[in-house]
Amino acid sequence: MINIETQKAALLARLSELDSRLHAIEAELDAPHSKDWEEMAVEREGDEVLEQLGQSGQDEILRIRAALQRIRDGEYGICVRCGDDIAPERLNILPDAPLCNACATAVAG
Repeated sequence: MINIETQKAALLARLSELDSRLHAIEAELDAPHSKDWEEMAVEREGDEVLEQLGQSGQDEILRIRAALQRIRDGEYGICVRCGDDIAPERLNILPDAPLCNACATAVAG
């Protein structure tokens, strides 16, 4: 059985963590860059990695917000594709999971 309040607390904690991380990434990307060409190339590579991390974080934030909305709507733990229950083990690992194992496998495959 899923404890909704525990899942909600985990989702909110992760949301807070991601928010802090994204602010740090933004600050790093806004920092002045070197005038040296070689250093600029290395910094640009680092910026590309930070941009990808930022995008990944934003994607996760969207998934978490969707999960929190499902909690508010009373639909948390129900697959958005087929309507079956999502296994508690899956939600313990991926609290923002919108799909049951079968649907997630079908979408990935």
